[in-house]
Amino acid sequence: MKKSCSVFRQGRPAKYALIKEQSAFHRVKKLCQVLSVSSSAYYVWLKGFLSPRHQEDKLLAQTLRNEFEKSRQTYGVPRLQQVLRQAGKYHGKARIKRLMQREGLKPKAARRFKVTTDSCHSKPVAENLLKRQFNPKAPNVAWASDITYIQTNEGWLYLATVIDLFNRKIVGWSMGRRLVTSLIQEALMMAIHRNKPPKGVVHHSDRGSQYCSNAYQLLLRKYGFICSMSGSGNCYDNAVMESFYHTLKVETIYGMTYKTRKEAQLALFDYIEVFYNRKRIHSTLGFQTPSKFGMVA
Repeated sequence: MKKSCSVFRQGRPAKYALIKEQSAFHRVKKLCQVLSVSSSAYYVWLKGFLSPRHQEDKLLAQTLRNEFEKSRQTYGVPRLQQVLRQAGKYHGKARIKRLMQREGLKPKAARRFKVTTDSCHSKPVAENLLKRQFNPKAPNVAWASDITYIQTNEGWLYLATVIDLFNRKIVGWSMGRRLVTSLIQEALMMAIHRNKPPKGVVHHSDRGSQYCSNAYQLLLRKYGFICSMSGSGNCYDNAVMESFYHTLKVETIYGMTYKTRKEAQLALFDYIEVFYNRKRIHSTLGFQTPSKFGMVA
């Protein structure tokens, strides 16, 4: 009964659990008296504790915790429900929500982030040909690109990415300590080497000076891309790319302190190549991963 001192300060469920644990060694009536609970109330609790529903909840709660950790603490009720369904387990959102709350499973919260676009320049800009048509019917039809930055104790780390709008897969990326045109060129070249796209792919971006630069425009023309750019100051014209960066920062940057750029680079590589492209399910893709959606198609 050494635990009883601390249990006195806890609620009835903790007391009932201790009584159940000690009932093999002491009379239930005496245990109830010591812990100041009624024996009838204890037996009502015990009946519920031993019920099939309670046991199912216990197993489901453990499954939810396992899948929540696999998602790097990012999945909420809808995605966890889909993960269970893919495993042949069908449970309502209300039940999953109740068990998540009971287990303290709270996905990482959204947060507002600054936009890095520098559109204050005199370079030529392209027309918005994409017109927010973010769901092409096949891969290598429309790509989008953008730049963001991550704070480290050594200074900023810049990340440029290229996403295929068909399957939301990050097909190219590049990281560096300076916001220069070569950064986005390297991301595009990775995407080209990996996917070998045909001529005529729409390449959409914002009006940032790097994307409008002569060097980048020459690269687009060399590989037969059709250039498309967002309207002035309108982030919704590149919403998929903005959404990816928001998700990335919420799920792997927020709350972290990176001592070095190298440490941040490793974290971003792991997120993009190991988790996002291959493991993270998307509601837009029918709760499939970018890699799997592309393979099915």
